[in-house]
Amino acid sequence: MNRKEIVDKHSPIIRTIQPRAPLSIGNGDFGMSVDFTGLQSFHNAYIAPLSTQSNWGWHATGGDHSYTLDDVQMQAYQGAPYPLFSEGEDEAYHWLRQNPHRLQLGQVGFRFYDANGEPISSEKIKPVSQQLLLWEGIIVSEFSVDGEVVKVETCCDPKQDIIAVSVKTAAMKSGQFAIELAFPSPNVTDLKWEQTLKLNWQKEGHKTAISLHENNMAVFNRKLDDTNYFVQWNWNKGELKQEEDHTYSLIPNTEVCHFTLSFAENKTVSKSVEEVFTTSRTYWEEFWLDGGFLSFQGSIDPRKEELERRVVLSQYLLAIHSGGSVPPQETGFMYNSWFGKFHLEMHWWHASHFPLWGRASILEKSMDWYLEILPEAYKLAHSQGYEGARWPKMVAREGDQTPSPIAPGLIWQQPHPISLLELCYQDNKNPLFLEKYQEIVFSSAEFMASFARYDQEQDVYHLGPGLIPAQENHLMEDSINPPYELEYWHYGLTVAIEWCVRLGKEVPDKWRKVKEKLAKPNVMDEVYLAHQNCLNTYTEKNHDHPSMVASLGVLPGVLIDKDVMLNTLYKVKEEWKWETAWGWDFPMCAMTAARIGELELAVDFLLMEQDKNTYLINGHNYQHDALTAYLPGNGGLLTAVAMMATKWGFPDNWKVECQGIKGLMK
Repeated sequence: MNRKEIVDKHSPIIRTIQPRAPLSIGNGDFGMSVDFTGLQSFHNAYIAPLSTQSNWGWHATGGDHSYTLDDVQMQAYQGAPYPLFSEGEDEAYHWLRQNPHRLQLGQVGFRFYDANGEPISSEKIKPVSQQLLLWEGIIVSEFSVDGEVVKVETCCDPKQDIIAVSVKTAAMKSGQFAIELAFPSPNVTDLKWEQTLKLNWQKEGHKTAISLHENNMAVFNRKLDDTNYFVQWNWNKGELKQEEDHTYSLIPNTEVCHFTLSFAENKTVSKSVEEVFTTSRTYWEEFWLDGGFLSFQGSIDPRKEELERRVVLSQYLLAIHSGGSVPPQETGFMYNSWFGKFHLEMHWWHASHFPLWGRASILEKSMDWYLEILPEAYKLAHSQGYEGARWPKMVAREGDQTPSPIAPGLIWQQPHPISLLELCYQDNKNPLFLEKYQEIVFSSAEFMASFARYDQEQDVYHLGPGLIPAQENHLMEDSINPPYELEYWHYGLTVAIEWCVRLGKEVPDKWRKVKEKLAKPNVMDEVYLAHQNCLNTYTEKNHDHPSMVASLGVLPGVLIDKDVMLNTLYKVKEEWKWETAWGWDFPMCAMTAARIGELELAVDFLLMEQDKNTYLINGHNYQHDALTAYLPGNGGLLTAVAMMATKWGFPDNWKVECQGIKGLMK
């Protein structure tokens, strides 16, 4: 199998402006998206902003501690044993949702002028071709300015937050080109995150100063309330000048301009352009050669090329956008969704594929973050009267719960760290790994056992009321025993018990009791319901996530009847309002079909023709124009394909050749 040939075949080539599908570069903790010029020259031509973001760059309007959760109005809620957040006009509530948010670290783009120094109209600037060289991690862009061709190469250092750019054109020598570095305002004031996507160019509320300028190099010091960061610009030839507050221009006087931009929370690190391009080529070649790989060549199904394209591009996108030191936001570094915060119930969908594709080390980077926020998770559980550690839903890097009427009711993120750590352990079987992460597993299980409610009359443990299923359109006071959560509780406690045995520790009796006496999911008319009290799942409630199917597919389905689940899956396929679903719902259903042995159905789910299952030319899973990128869909696709390729199978008309992929899911 010629890996390079397959990767090169799926390296996207763009010949027109793609407003929903800019290309991006990054290293897991830092990322940048570019337009057809290879920089960010025409961000207004794109649906979403062309971002430069990092996992360290966060800002809070007015300062980090303007409000705390103690300032938010709380209210009692039927069915919940603890007070909930009250959504309304509460200023603290909305400030805490908006803050902290990820920073737009800076915009770099071309400005073009004619011989008289007047700006050249955009109609005279046309894309020629642009290709993301996946094997090298380099974007090569060609465009014309008033008939003169410009070639730009852009890449990101794989270890440090540095971009390198090479620009070649005869027109640049005449001084008619400028490369502009501009810093937008960090402030967020809109209540809805969808209204914050466009860049804020207000000059007030932030400061930009040059702290060092010498020998074709300048360091910019950015100050924004309690946030401070630095940008270092190095170039080969040209003159730097300040245009206005927060905007600087480099005027090259050469046919070949090279420069780097280094971004840092504290001290910047300098590298030459050649070093960055060399390390990028080396890293990405090793990425493609060392990790898991597959090919569908020889398959009869005409959809093989599209599925292979999605698989290849998803590996690249998830490595740069979801492979960092903290869990990612749904849109990675493309732009701020939900104010740039990450949703812990999505972490599994972003990252479970990494160990399956031979890249467990990438996932492990973000698991250390759970150790860092354990004190907050203990505090959250104890404030609600539970034992152990309860993982929040929507958070920034500090791990504080973001107020929301839904967040306190979600519980399916709770076993995620157990599941993700178990996948990593199955990959390495290292006893030291168990020692390092045991507190995450055991504190998660302790909460799970504490959360389950014992019914003495029936001698079973229930989940709920006081929860909202993964299918979020159910009331907290009504929801009892959703199938996915029940099965996930069983699975999580099973794994936690196994970790106790592996480490020679005594298994808590409560864990065994809860696991063995969990209630069974409710069945009506030979299908599984969203939860025990739901009588209209497939009429009024057949929208959002059909999460009941995850209980046999994503999970082994110990509590699940296979025949009933098959009935459920077919009913979901025919009656679900798929326009309301989300990108990861399609691979979720595919995993259920594949585990049951319905392999044709599994492929049909993977490639179902629905808007929410669209994969753009850049590989991103499109949802709608406020979510042109949705990485949990890409991650779910890779997890489903890996398990089908190694354990569950593909239909007979598919030929699957794979290397280094591991069927680690139980």
